[in-house]
Amino acid sequence: MAPQQILVIDEGTTSTRAMLFGADGKLHGSQQETLHQYYPAPGLVEHDAAEIWTKTLSCCQKMIEKAGGADKIAAIGITNQRETIVAWDKRSGEPLGRAIVWQDRRTADKCGALKADGLEPMVQEKTGLLLDPYFSGSKIGWMLESWPEVRAAGDNLAFGTIESYLIYRLTGGQHITDASNASRTMLMALDGDDWDDDLLALFDIPRKALPRIVDCAGDLGTTAVELFGGPIAICGSAGDQQAATIGQGCFDIGQTKATFGTGAFILTNSGETPLRSEHRLLSTILYQHQGKRVYALEGSVFVAGSLMQWLRDDIGLLKFAGESEELARSVDDNSGVYLVPALSGLGAPHWRADATATISGLSFSSKKAHIARAALESMAYQCHDLKTAFSADGVDWQSLRIDGGMVANDWMVQDLADILDIAVERPGFFETTALGAAMLAAVGCGIYDSLETASAMISGLDVHEPDIDPATRRQRLAGWKRAVRSVLAR
Repeated sequence: MAPQQILVIDEGTTSTRAMLFGADGKLHGSQQETLHQYYPAPGLVEHDAAEIWTKTLSCCQKMIEKAGGADKIAAIGITNQRETIVAWDKRSGEPLGRAIVWQDRRTADKCGALKADGLEPMVQEKTGLLLDPYFSGSKIGWMLESWPEVRAAGDNLAFGTIESYLIYRLTGGQHITDASNASRTMLMALDGDDWDDDLLALFDIPRKALPRIVDCAGDLGTTAVELFGGPIAICGSAGDQQAATIGQGCFDIGQTKATFGTGAFILTNSGETPLRSEHRLLSTILYQHQGKRVYALEGSVFVAGSLMQWLRDDIGLLKFAGESEELARSVDDNSGVYLVPALSGLGAPHWRADATATISGLSFSSKKAHIARAALESMAYQCHDLKTAFSADGVDWQSLRIDGGMVANDWMVQDLADILDIAVERPGFFETTALGAAMLAAVGCGIYDSLETASAMISGLDVHEPDIDPATRRQRLAGWKRAVRSVLAR
C-alpha cells in the first residue's frame, strides 16, 4: 500500500514545527522549536535564517523517525510566515544576513516617498496590495541598498520568502516560490504568471535573483536523500493565511476565516476573479492548482497574539497568556479603558505605519484586569473595523470561522460574536494552517483529486452566537472609535 502520511512544515513567526498527519486529517505527532526574535532598533524585526533551517530540519527528522522512515511519508506540505524575506548564496544555501520579518517597518520612509510620487494606485492596480513596509518588495530593495554581502553575491544571489528558502535547502537547489507567497511580495501582478518588470524596476531588483513561480499543489521538488535517509516529494506549499483558509474549508465565494496568531488575518474567498478593493483591503491569491487561480480579499491586523506576549514578557501584566481570560471575566466591563494595539503600526483598513499604541481611559479605579480585558476586546474591535470595510467592498460576512492560538480563549471568542453580531465558528482542531498545508500536499501527491474532496480531513465546528445588548455593543464601539481617532490624529 502506498504511504498515506503527510509531513507538514509549519514555519511561523515565533516557532517552527513539523507535524505528521494521516490522510484522514488526524494529527499523529508534532515537534516544535522556538525561534529567537531580534529587535535591533524600534520598528526593526529580524530572524536568523540559519536557525530557521537547522531547527526545521531537526523537527522534520524527529517526525520522520516517528513515522518509521522517509518511505512512510507520501509527501511534504509547507506553510510559512508570509512576506518575511531571506537573501542567500546559491552555492552554499547559507543566508547572507538575517531575515527581515513581515512586521519590520524599516522601509516606511521608502514606501512613503513612493506614495508621495503618486505610485500607489499603479501598485494597487497591479498587485492588489498597498505601498507598505509589510510586503517583501521594499525589504528586498533595502537589502540590496544596505548590505554589501548581498550586493557582492552577484549571480549567486538568491532571494525568497521562507518557504522558498526552505525548499531550496531541502532540495539542494530548487529555487521556486508558490503563487500564494509570490502574490505577497508586491513584485507580481495578480493576473500575471511571472515577476512584473515595472514592479522590479520600482525597487531595482534583479529578476535573476528571484525564484520561479509555481502552483501551490503538485510536484514541487524532492528532498535531498542525505537529509532523511531517502527522498520525499514536496507536494504542497502556501502562505500561512492562505493555508488556514483552505484548512477551514472556505471554498465558496464569500466564506471567511480569521486566524489569530502573532497578528490577525481575515480572508474571504472571492472566486476566480480578483476583487479591487475601494476600502484599503488587499486582494491576494488564495491558491493556484494546475495553473488555475482562486483569489481572496484580505484584511491584516498586525498585532494580536503578540500583544499578549508583550503584556506577559515585557510589561509583566500577565503571568501567562491564558491569564488574560481569567482577568477579563473578573470585571463586569472595561470601565472605559481602551487599548489600541498599534505596537508595529496599524494595518487594514487604516494602513498607518507611523501609528503607535495607546491605553486610554485610565483612572485610579482602573485595575490590571481592565487593561487585560481592553487588550482582548481590541481583537473584536479591529475585526469589526475590517467587517465594515469588507461589507463596503461588497463582501459581507454571514459568519466567521476562526483559528490560531488565541481562539483557545473562550471569552474572546464570545466577544467576537457579540461585537461582530454574527455566528463565530471554531473548529475542533485549531491547527488549521498546518491542516491546509496537509490538504494541499494530499492533493499534490494524488491522495485526493481536489481540495473540495480533501475537506474530508476537516473536523467539526463549535458555534458561538451573539449574546449582548445592542446598546452595549454600540456604546463599546463608540468608545473604540474615539480611541482610534486619537491615535490617527497624533
